[in-house]
Amino acid sequence: MVQSNYYSTYSCINIYERPSINSKISSQIIYGEKFKVLRKIKSFLRIRTSYDKYIGYIKNKKFIKKFKPTHKVKVLKTRVYKSNNFLPFSSEIEIIKKKKNYVMFKKNKWIRQKDIAHINKKEKNFTKIFKSYLNCKYKWGGKTHQGIDCSALIQLFYKFNKMFFPRDTIDQIKYKKGSKTKKKFKLGDIIYWKGHVAVCIDSKKLIHAYGPKKKVIIMPIDETIKRIERTANLKVKKICKI
Repeated sequence: MVQSNYYSTYSCINIYERPSINSKISSQIIYGEKFKVLRKIKSFLRIRTSYDKYIGYIKNKKFIKKFKPTHKVKVLKTRVYKSNNFLPFSSEIEIIKKKKNYVMFKKNKWIRQKDIAHINKKEKNFTKIFKSYLNCKYKWGGKTHQGIDCSALIQLFYKFNKMFFPRDTIDQIKYKKGSKTKKKFKLGDIIYWKGHVAVCIDSKKLIHAYGPKKKVIIMPIDETIKRIERTANLKVKKICKI
């Protein structure tokens, strides 16, 4: 199993910092994600994800080797019929069968056709994606409607559009060119602090998965900058374009 590529066919799997479920969750793998097994440790696998080269530990489950995704989920979540589950945004699926307004992506597992797009479809309207997560719970390491963190919110826009973008703010901030100050903010400006990120949805407001508010929220830009400086003693580190 070691050094082989696999795909996850689970709606969401936690990636842990250490091989223990009591360890901190650092990220997640969603349906259709590819990863490489680096080594096996008891009931855990040390893995590296193919999309963002993220390394961590997942529970050893039944994974598949062959998978050719044809479509992806374009809504926040889509209900899986014949189960009590949902597939999160940007999950990649392989259509096996179509029937009326539904598609089968796994044996006896169906979702609505209107909730998916072709695998190569681009979505340039980033505010549409970010706003779909409004009021979703803030969760460290989270990447879905059940809980998301600030850097995942940004990364998912890039992932959906088949573009590489790092997982954590510490790497995202190095990846983007930008400046430390700006007098006037615009739609699409990404604001970075140490360990936090937000995106401007116009010249006055931003959206972010904000820990103190425990959810994805829209807030005034200037007020947020002052608040983070006051409460966390953090100044803006970089401003760049999405």
